[in-house]
Amino acid sequence: MSAAAGVSGRPAAEPSAGSGAGSGAGSPAGSGAARAGRAVRGYAPALLVAAGGLLAWELAIRLANLNAFILPAPSAIIGALVANWNGERFPLWQSAQNTIIEAVGGFLIGTTAGVVVAFLAARWGGMRALLLPLAVAANAIPIIAFAPLFNTWFGLLNPLSKMMMAAVLSFFPVMANVTRGLSGVDPAQLELMRSYAAPQRTVLLKVRIPNALPYFFTAIKLASTLSLIGAIVAEYFGGQGSVLGRMIVQSASALKFDITWAAVSLAAIAGIVFYLLIALVERIAIPWHASSRSEG
Repeated sequence: MSAAAGVSGRPAAEPSAGSGAGSGAGSPAGSGAARAGRAVRGYAPALLVAAGGLLAWELAIRLANLNAFILPAPSAIIGALVANWNGERFPLWQSAQNTIIEAVGGFLIGTTAGVVVAFLAARWGGMRALLLPLAVAANAIPIIAFAPLFNTWFGLLNPLSKMMMAAVLSFFPVMANVTRGLSGVDPAQLELMRSYAAPQRTVLLKVRIPNALPYFFTAIKLASTLSLIGAIVAEYFGGQGSVLGRMIVQSASALKFDITWAAVSLAAIAGIVFYLLIALVERIAIPWHASSRSEG
């Protein structure tokens, strides 16, 4: 047994046969290809189920000879999406861009407010007793009740009124999860930091914030989809014409349900992309967490 092994109490690590500069398994290219392969295998079942569902939907519409008024076929929805991508009456792409801007703006506002309130609640017990009941009460109010108020406060045509709807939906999950992450630290870790006489700032940076990061990313993944819902619901109550909410209302009123479904599909795709972007940032920011390792 070597001297290093005697000090550590463990046998010295033997060099593996595949290690060294000539090994391709440990190279960045090899590990990148392996991660890509695992990602493809992970998403393949969902993609297959989605493709199978669309195919079954198309066949059911054709075999049952259903009227497009009841339910348009996926091919009709795709055709409407292509025909109205840059249309004059139903400009779907421009509408999607405007709605995404509102949703992202509301997401940023709600996330920022949620993080600030969470830090205050985790730092001072009195603030927690004051703020948490207010946050729960605000979350219990039906979201559609806020739309007329925000339209009055910020202006019917002002995108900020829609952003605030998205912010309300984004705020609570971020606040609740980050508060739990900052407060639910292992007591043994806190005791260790006290034994080193670490100041509160060091405890916050080295223990509480790393513990809260997984909670934070879980919250903003949820908030990413909720912000889109909030923005589109707010658009139902009026505003500029070129937004997805107005496209859905106007196309349904004109009985053009293929365009309605195309607008709904764009909103769903935007939500999925938003969620996946945050999941990618999570894997980069906290690769040490179990959720990132299990997905990678």
